[in-house]
Formats: sequence, structure tokens, C-alpha cells
Amino acid sequence: MSSPRLAPEPAVLPPREDLPSRLQALAFHAKAVIFRARRFKQDGATGRPPRLVHGPAGSQRPVLATSRGPLFASANGSEFALQAGKVQNLRVAAGVLHRLEVPPGTVFSFWANVGRTTRRRGFVEGRELREGCVIPSVGGGLCQLSNALYDCALQAGLEIVERHAHSRRLPGSSAEVGRDATVFWNYVDLRLRAAFPWRIHAALTHDELIVQLLGRPSSSTRSGLRTAAPPGDGPQPAAESCETCGMISCFRHPSTAGLPQSAITAWVVDAYHPEHAAHVAAERAPGDHLLLPLNSRRWRVGPYHWPGDGFARVHEAPWTVLHRSWVSRRLAAQGAARQRALLGMDERLAATFERRLPALATHLVVSQNLLPWLWRSGALGGRTFDVLMTRLPMAELERVLDTAAAAHPQSPTLADFRAPTAVAAAETEALAAVRHWITPHTGIAALAADRAVILPWRQPKSSTARRGTRLIFPASTLGRKGAWELREALRELQIPLTLGGPVLEGKDFWDGIATKPAGTDWLEDAAAVVLPAWVEHQPRRLLQAAAANVPVIASAACGLAGVPGVTTIPTGDTGALRDALARACGLSA
Repeated sequence: MSSPRLAPEPAVLPPREDLPSRLQALAFHAKAVIFRARRFKQDGATGRPPRLVHGPAGSQRPVLATSRGPLFASANGSEFALQAGKVQNLRVAAGVLHRLEVPPGTVFSFWANVGRTTRRRGFVEGRELREGCVIPSVGGGLCQLSNALYDCALQAGLEIVERHAHSRRLPGSSAEVGRDATVFWNYVDLRLRAAFPWRIHAALTHDELIVQLLGRPSSSTRSGLRTAAPPGDGPQPAAESCETCGMISCFRHPSTAGLPQSAITAWVVDAYHPEHAAHVAAERAPGDHLLLPLNSRRWRVGPYHWPGDGFARVHEAPWTVLHRSWVSRRLAAQGAARQRALLGMDERLAATFERRLPALATHLVVSQNLLPWLWRSGALGGRTFDVLMTRLPMAELERVLDTAAAAHPQSPTLADFRAPTAVAAAETEALAAVRHWITPHTGIAALAADRAVILPWRQPKSSTARRGTRLIFPASTLGRKGAWELREALRELQIPLTLGGPVLEGKDFWDGIATKPAGTDWLEDAAAVVLPAWVEHQPRRLLQAAAANVPVIASAACGLAGVPGVTTIPTGDTGALRDALARACGLSA
């Protein structure tokens, strides 16, 4: 797991003598209540700034200003939990402000749009500058976001309606150069305005907060703006934090709360795959968290047999599992309606897991079906992440299906569904940012190049099947499984065929070819097993046949290159398929 980019540790100062007291903290809260009441009264008299709405994804407006800043500001372990909490708070607030549209002449208020920072909304304890000290506080750290907004506003020439400077400066912060804007619910606010419409973009990479303002001011509105220069606040004294002041006996010090001092990994998984389960068991660390639909090993029910032992905590989503099972049973086994429903259930499960992700998890390992939803929500911001690849990327999958559909336009199944453009785009963006693609599938791994972590396929125990004279097609008759190519090859060779599933390309599809359905022993009388698929992500039956010493003929799309007993042919190549079948059955090609 890669560590966040950190600044050098600050020097530890001699201990202070004026130890903060709980009475002082109580007095501060009492004053805050009074100031909040006064702000409510003022806004009631002058008109509260509105809560704005989000615009659609994408924007044709130019970028007026950009502000970037590191997420982790210190390497000191005693404050790691608070810095990770700050990043979590930025993650939540940036998600609220991203794509916010501000109409011309409208006042943007930080607090009117971010709202109160409560645990119920996902905010946690982070670093907050209060009364000269950096202390733990729910929602702490949001000043980094308000600083960035203020910096962008200055660059873009927006009117600064309200802004408050910090009373102390943190080394390396915007306060050192007078471009800071502190906020504290709800009476210390940042308010901005422009004569033209503008938009906020706010996002977290794995190590930076990036804020942009977008807009297209006309020459008249630009010349009429009251551009604010950084005010001359004068040099501010340095703030003291729990890592520099030396007062570990202070009631606010992280050590008194027993906060963790190191990062962890969260494993966010869904459908069970034995290769990925073995990887989880080998790579997990004692402090890691596991998020899975249901702990089947514990409850002895369900297909989610992930290794749950050795984790600090295991999170489950049983109600989401029940809902998904109920919906799945009501759907057909194939078709666009099923695919749309599955995407919707993936989104729901991802949202459930997002609420349970620990703030200390600076690295995630995510099942691929959950990846686009976690990316769209911003849950991956401020973190590095790997993906457990279970299929081709959506963009590549649809390219392959489009190629197959062009070759077989009469197929009713090859073009029956395509993912929504926004979902496919989110997955593409996330896969571009991912650290590693983890998969046993050689075709998928090839797309990742040097980012691929190739796992060995988990094959069943070796056995020996009685060899026979029939070809076995271990799948439903679907275009994406290579049914059209196989039918063309068999019309020339006239080899009997055993079908491993229902015929979905039309009831007369195999006319002229001797076929029969597979029985309980699907490898009975097998001369070879053949799967010339355009798409095959989980070739379990092919692995079973290879373990039973039955020859396997598979397209490159099956991802079994290098597995003993498997002959790999080019995907969609009927001539190569015919020749391989003839050799396997002892016929002349």
C-alpha cells in the first residue's frame, strides 16, 4: 500500500504552561451559540443566501481559476487520525459543492450549501484551528476547502462579500500569504458573488484537493467587478498543534482518545471469485477492514465465501443482499432488463459500503462492479486504490460486442444492452487512476500492461474423464459465447455437439447439426470442450475440463493463455476454430 504524500515532520516545541481547560472550551461553545443566533437573526433580516443546485456533468465554460493543495500536511503519527479525518471531511464537502451552479448576482455562501457538519452526514473528527491550537473537531479541516475557494475567487476577480482571516497561521498554509478564509458554522462564513454565472468544481485526487471556478464573464461584467486583493492582515503568530505544543496531558490531545496512528486498507468486495479470495487472504493486514455483502463463512448461507478472519472489522449489508436476491429472482436469466437491474443493485450496494468506509482507509481494494459508483460519488478521492477485475472494462466490452454484432447483425442478443454513457465513462476514468488491475484473466491483464497483477487460476483437483466422440459447448447458445462461429465450423465438420445451456439465439439455430443437452455429467463422452467466445470472464468449466485431461479449445477472450491443456485461438476466427476442432477430433482439417 502506498503512503500519502506527506510534508516533513515539524519540530517539537517545548511544552506550554497554559494548559487549555474544559471550562475554557465550555465558554467558547457558549459564545458560539450566541454568535450563531445573531447570524440567524441577521440573515433573517437581510435575506439568507440560497442553497444552490448542481448542474449536469461536463461544462463548456472556460476555467477561470484553479487552486491545488496537498491533503496530508504532516508525517507525525500522533495526528494521522485527525489528518485522515480532515480528508474525509473534505471528501464529503467537496462532493456537496462539486458542479454547484451560481447564477449572476447571487451570493454564494459556504455554509448555506455545505450545511452543518454532523456525523450523520459522514463528517468525522478532523484538524480544526481554534483559539490558537489545532484540535480535534467533527468537520475539522474544511478551511482547506474555503481557502481554495477564496484563492480561486481572487484569481477570477469575484466580489468578496464576506471573508475572515485565520487568527493563527499553519506552516505552508494559505494564511502565510494572506489568501486564507476561515469558516466556522455558521457565523464565520465565506460569501462570494459575480455579475455572471459561474460554477464550482471540487475534487480530491489521491494526494491533492483541486478546486476550480468556471465561467464566461463578458467584458462589461469583468470591468464592473470589485476585485478584492489579499487584505493586509499582517503577520499572524504560528498555530500550535498537538504534535508541536508538547502538552500530551491536554484533554484534546489525540493520545487521550486512543486514536489510531497508521493508515489501513479497506477491501470492498462483492461476488466471490476464488482467485481474488486467495489474494485477499494473502495480502490483508491486521488493522484492515473487509466490506462484503454477507459473511457466508460465518452464517453458512449465501455465495460470499470471502475470508473474513484476520480483519479488524467486517462490515456486511444483509438487507441489500435480500433486496438484490428478491429482484434477481423476478428477472429473466438474460436480457437488457436484467442488466439494467444489476447496475442499479451495484449502485445501491456501493452506496451502502461508502457510508461504512473508515476514514483511516487511505487505500481501497474494490470489486470492479462497484468501482464506477464509488468513483462518481467521490469516495475514492484522497485515497489510492486497486481493483479486483471481474470482466472487461465497459468501454472495451462494448467495443467487442459491437464488433461481434457487426459480424452477426441477425443475432438478437449481441446488441440488446449497452451501459449508460455516464457509468461507462466513470469506470474509464477510475481505471485510468487505479494503481493495479488484479485478475487471473490474461486478456484483461493485457489491457493493464505494467499495472496488471496476474493471479494464477484456481483449478479444481485433477481427475480423468472418459474420452468420447462428442464436442462439448459448455455455455448457453449466445452470440457472445461464439455460437455463430461454432455453428459455421460444425456445418463443415459434422461433429456431434453437446449443449451446456439453453438456446437463446433462436429455436432453429442448430438445425442440421446433431445436438443434445448435457446431462448431470456434462463431460460424458467428451472428445473436446470448445468455447470460441467473444466475451468470457469466468471460464470455470474450461478449467474443470482441463483438470480432467479433456482437450480445451478456447478463444483468447477466455483469458486462459498458458493454462496446460488449453489451445487458444484468435477471437472470432472461424477458420482457426475449424482447424483446431478437426485436430482435436482426429479429422483432416
